[in-house]
Amino acid sequence: MSALQGKTAIITGSTSGIGLGFAQGLASEGANVVMNGFGDAEEIEKHRQALEAHGVKAIYNGADMTKPAEIAALVAEAHETFGSVDIVVNNAGIQKVSPVEEFPDDKWDAIIAINLSSAFHTIKHSVPIMKQQGAGRIINLASVHGLVASPFKSAYVAAKHGIIGLTKTVALEVAEYGITCNAICPGYVETPLVAGQIADTAKARGMTEEEVKNEVMLKAQPTRQFITYEQLNGLMVYLCSDAGAGANGASFNIDGGWVAQ
Repeated sequence: MSALQGKTAIITGSTSGIGLGFAQGLASEGANVVMNGFGDAEEIEKHRQALEAHGVKAIYNGADMTKPAEIAALVAEAHETFGSVDIVVNNAGIQKVSPVEEFPDDKWDAIIAINLSSAFHTIKHSVPIMKQQGAGRIINLASVHGLVASPFKSAYVAAKHGIIGLTKTVALEVAEYGITCNAICPGYVETPLVAGQIADTAKARGMTEEEVKNEVMLKAQPTRQFITYEQLNGLMVYLCSDAGAGANGASFNIDGGWVAQ
């Protein structure tokens, strides 16, 4: 029997990148999945069917993570469809790289809304269900940038530091109800989001994209390698399992040694 057989997992921003990797990892361990995110409808349906190939049920909800009412409806649909909300993975995120004095106001607002506020709203509506169940796992995807900063990422770094604070606060509030709340802080993973960030950083710093990869991104990671989905999924499954019940309010960095420097 798989470790998470019959559990229900909501994963925001799971139509591509790290979120899709998490969806695949949790489905392979027996969890039913509620997908969320933007993208081509046919591509999303292919991903949904691939999840169900693991013998689980997967549904898609296209809630806009900037809209609290749609987030509430997402959680409600998960509960109504599967009868429980066991795992919530707050993964939705966007990025913009720009000097602070040139940072567009609308981009600041969008990054805070999607990378930070959406996690608050998802947690707010999931916690009452988890309390009633007497169990639950909340995993917030922070970043190494929730622990340290880099230039030209004021909104992203602010949001991810906020996620760490939110994680700690929620952990204290839910600890006596059989619920845990933890954060995963990856270093650089080669995702569609990072691909866009490479291009933006190249422009901001007057470098080629290859120079950004090797001299900016991987320079920060002593292993000189991108973090993989498999490495992140190993930690995700642990935190969602019974074995991870003692971890609460923690921030786990998987960063090739970045923060150790």
